[in-house]
This record gives sequence, structure tokens and C-alpha cells, in this order.
Amino acid sequence: MSAEIGPINVFLADVKTRVDAHLTRFFEQKREHARSLSEPSVELCDALCDFTMRGGKRTRPAILIAGHLAVNPDADLGRLLDACAGLELLQSYLLVHDDWMDQDDERRGGTTLHKLFATRLQQQHLGASIAILAGDLGNAFAIELVARSATLSPHYTAALEVFWTMQRDVVYGQALDLIAYNDVALIQRLKTGSYSVKGPLLLGAVLAGADAEQRAALERYAEPAGLAFQVRDDLLGTFGAPEKTGKPAGNDLRAGKRTALIEEAERRLSESELAPVYAVLGEADADDAAVRAAMELLERSGARAAVEARIEHLNAEAQAALQAASWSELGRRRLEQLAKMFAYRDH
Repeated sequence: MSAEIGPINVFLADVKTRVDAHLTRFFEQKREHARSLSEPSVELCDALCDFTMRGGKRTRPAILIAGHLAVNPDADLGRLLDACAGLELLQSYLLVHDDWMDQDDERRGGTTLHKLFATRLQQQHLGASIAILAGDLGNAFAIELVARSATLSPHYTAALEVFWTMQRDVVYGQALDLIAYNDVALIQRLKTGSYSVKGPLLLGAVLAGADAEQRAALERYAEPAGLAFQVRDDLLGTFGAPEKTGKPAGNDLRAGKRTALIEEAERRLSESELAPVYAVLGEADADDAAVRAAMELLERSGARAAVEARIEHLNAEAQAALQAASWSELGRRRLEQLAKMFAYRDH
């Protein structure tokens, strides 16, 4: 992987190529083991493999690598590939479970695993149960890979503590999201910021031997950068183009998610004025016309513009945090590029 500072899209493509190749080799090994057990074990492993490899930008591995480079720009990045692949399997585990909880039919442009297995087995509950186990298998693989990577570092215990904290926080955040808890910022910080930005960033930095000052500065960067990532996710979950997000427009409305958009709309409108939004919020079978009406109201009310402004502020805060500690130029530039990408991505 080149040490030169080039465009972020080139860096991301390079990371994706390396991580995908590593994941492919890993799944080949796991498939051989599954074959020694039973054909259903192979099917479970294959389903997780297909789900993991069908999409994903490999952003979390890129964040891990950027955090590592910020501390040690001369590192052998090949030694990080296990941890990078582990983050992608952690993501697969969380997405498989999230899809079932939200009763989504599509993910990354394909069928969600609970729907896939329900169709294959002709039993909805059994199919969902097998899908959940596929997610659990992803988590087991993630732990194996991250632990294997951490053994190559003298900072083994600290690295595992970062990984455990990441997993714990996202579970708390998902639980709060499911019950539509009224602190949206807390949900965003726990559910997405923890494992989308802060966790991968600290994991990479700790594996490189980050000192206390560097870790503190990275946390100050990760908080607004992670929130910007999640708030942009809120916008994409309602207004994102289906051909880019892999989900229908207005998906978060049908799922009943209390996003930053809903929070902003409630600040601006009365309960009666919000009727078109509440009519579809949490209604999985809401028709397209009703969802479009809710989306138009979120636009007219100024909620969408307010969320965009918040993202702008969060990005500026993240960029400012990078000036608070000593970094390699390569790592700092990569972190600047990543924060901007989190804030302004379109999928």
C-alpha cells in the first residue's frame, strides 16, 4: 500500500482490494472446515461469505489503517489485515441482526439473510433463526481475526479492550434505537460512532502504540466524525438514492427510526402538522405516496436543511481536533480526508 498521500478514493480502493482478497482467503479456509462438519454448515458459511463480499466500501478498515499511520507511518500494513477483515465481519454480524430486527428485505442490493433462509427453508421463524446464527458466526470470526492481529502487537490487551468496548457500545445503542429512545445523539454515538469511527480508529492507533495524548486527541476527532457519519446515515436512510444505498427511499420512516430528521421536524412542527410523518413512521406497509408526502414535509419544514448544517458543523469540529496532537503528515491527511467523506458521502 503506497505511503504517498493521494486522493481518498484511491486509498479506499486500495484498502478494499487488499481486505477483500484477505477475506476471500479466510472464507476459503473456513469453508474447508465447515465441509468437514456438514453440508448445512457449508451453507451457513457460504451465506455469510456471500453477504460479506456482496458489498461494502471497507471504510472501517481504512479508518483503522489511517489511525495506525497517524502514529506509525512506516508500519507494515500487511500485519493489520486480520484486524481489518475482523471489522468487516463484525459489520456483517451487526447488519444481519439489524436487518431481521427492522424486517428489511434488501441489503447491499441483495436479499437479507433472514428472508433468504426463510425462502430456502419455507419457514419464516426457522429462516430467521438460521440467519441470526449466520450473524453469530460472523461475530465469532471477527473475534478470531482481531485477536489474531492483536497478538502481533505488544499492545495486545489494550487493543482487545478497544474491540470489546466497541461491541458493547453498539449493542446498547441498538437497543435504544429499537425502543425509539428520546436521546438521538446518544443512540448515534453508541450505535454507529462507536464501531464505525471511534472503535476502528482507536484500534489502529493502539496497535501502533499510541500514547495517552494521541488517544485523547483521536477520541475528540472520532466523536464529531462518528456523529457526522451517523447523521449522514439518517439523511441517506430517508432521502438516499436506492441505486446507491441498496435500500428503498424512505426506508427509515417505514422502520420507525427516530432519526435526526424526525428530531429536527418535531422541533419545528406541531403534532398535527407532523401527521403525514407519523402516519408512515413505523408502518412497514405504508404506500409510496404516503412516504413521499412525509419526505416532502421533512424537506419543507427545514428539518433536512438543519441536519445538513449540523453535519457541516460536526465536520469542522473533527478537523479542528486533528490539530491537537502530534501526527505523521500521512496519517493526519488521511484522517482529514476521511472526516470529509463521512460528512458528505452519498451511500
